[in-house]
Amino acid sequence: MAKRKTKFVCQECGYESAKWMGKCPGCHNWNTLVEEMEASSGKGRHIFNVARSAVAQPERITSIESQEEPRITTTMKEFNRVLGGGIVMGSLVLIGGDPGIGKSTLLLQISAQLADKHLPVLYISGEESTRQTKLRADRLGIKSEELYVLSETNLFDISRHVEQIKPSFVVIDSIQTIFKEEVTSAPGSVSQVRECTGELMRLAKINNIPIFIVGHVTKEGAIAGPRMLEHMVDTVLYFEGERHHTYRILRGVKNRFGSTNEMGIFEMKEEGLREVMNPSEIFLEERSHGTSGSTVVASMEGTRPVLVEIQALISPSSFGNPRRMATGVDHNRVSLLMAVLEKRVGLMLQNQDAYIKVAGGVKLDEPAIDLAIAVSIASSFRDNPTRPDDIFIGEVGLTGEIRRVSRIEQRVQEAAKLGFKRVICPKNNLDGWTPPRDIQVIGVQSVQEALDLGIER
Repeated sequence: MAKRKTKFVCQECGYESAKWMGKCPGCHNWNTLVEEMEASSGKGRHIFNVARSAVAQPERITSIESQEEPRITTTMKEFNRVLGGGIVMGSLVLIGGDPGIGKSTLLLQISAQLADKHLPVLYISGEESTRQTKLRADRLGIKSEELYVLSETNLFDISRHVEQIKPSFVVIDSIQTIFKEEVTSAPGSVSQVRECTGELMRLAKINNIPIFIVGHVTKEGAIAGPRMLEHMVDTVLYFEGERHHTYRILRGVKNRFGSTNEMGIFEMKEEGLREVMNPSEIFLEERSHGTSGSTVVASMEGTRPVLVEIQALISPSSFGNPRRMATGVDHNRVSLLMAVLEKRVGLMLQNQDAYIKVAGGVKLDEPAIDLAIAVSIASSFRDNPTRPDDIFIGEVGLTGEIRRVSRIEQRVQEAAKLGFKRVICPKNNLDGWTPPRDIQVIGVQSVQEALDLGIER
C-alpha cells in the first residue's frame, strides 16, 4: 500500500510546506501551520462532469456583443444598492461578519422575499437543523411555499439537491462547515474552504444560479480562511455593527458588477432587519448643540453621501507621553492632523491627551474628513463650540492647505436637505457647479481660515 503523504498548510494564507515551522514564511504569523493529508490522485467522485464540447477561441473585443447582466431585485432597496442594483444571475457572493450580527437573519429574509416572487430558493444551513431554521422563520413571519430548507454539510449531496430542485437562489451558511470527501482535512481548513468554494463557483456559473456563502471572521475582523477566498468570489460584503446596538451596516468591499464601498443601513428589530432610508438623520439625531469639540462632515460611502458627527475631547495630559485614541478613524491620521495644527496654526497640543470618535459606530477612511477632524480638535482645545448648522469638508495637507475633494455637489445637496446653512469646503471645489439656494458654500484655502470661520469666539 502506498504511503500517504502529509503536508503542513498555513490556516491564514494557505502557504504549504513539507515540514512544520513555527513561523509561516508567507504571512509571518506564528503557529498557523497545521498538518493535513494530501489528496489522493486515485478515483474520486466528481461533482461536475462537464464535457468540453469545444475549445475556446480568442475573439476580437469589437466583435463581442455587449449586454447588461440580468438582475434579481429584492424589496430591500438598501440591499439592492450595495450589490449594484440587484442580484446578478450566476454570481458568487461572500458575506462575512461577527457572530450574532445578523447574517443568517438577513439572508433568510432575502430568501423569503425572492420566494414570495414564486422563485424557488434553497437555504442550506450547516450549523443549524431545519427545526432551528424554522423557529427563526416563524419569528420573522416567513411562510413562503417556494423556500426550501436543507441541513447538510456534504458538498456532493448539496450539489445533488441543487440539480434536483433547480433553485433560482442558493444560500450556504456557512462555508466553514461544508466539506468535500476527496479532501482529507477537517471542515473549515484552508484546503476544504478553497476546494469547496471552487466547486460552488463552478456550480453557480454552469447553472447560472446566484449563490450566497457566509464566511466566519477572525478576531481581527477579516474573513477567516485563505485570502484567495475573497479573490475567487464575485462580490464580498461585510455585515458590521455593535451587537448591543440596533443598527447594522452592510458594506461592499468588492463587486465585479457594481461600485465598491457601497453601504446599506439596517435596523435590527424583533421581527427582523428593517432598512433605513435616510441614515444621516439617525447619525445626527442625538447631537448636542453648543458644546465644543463637535463637528459634522459629509462623507461619501460609495455613491451615497452620509452626514456624521465627529467628536473630539482634548484634555491636559498627566503623563509624559500624551495619549492619542481614535474610534472610527485612522489613529495615524489623527496624529498627522494634530501635528499640522501645532506647526501651522500654533496650537500647543504636545502635552494634551486627544480622544476622537465618530458618532454612530461608522468607520470613515476618506481624506475629505480631515478638515472636520482638525476643526473638532481645535474647538475642544479652545473650548469654543462650532456653529450647529455648519458642515466641514476638505482634505488637509502637511503645509496646512485645504485640498480638493470629490463629489462636492452630492455632499452639499445632502447637507441642504437636512437643514444645514453653511458648508466650509476647499476653494478649488467652487468652480463648475451651482450650489442650492438655501445653503451658503464658503471656500477656504488653509486650516487657519477654516478655524476663523467655523469656531465661535
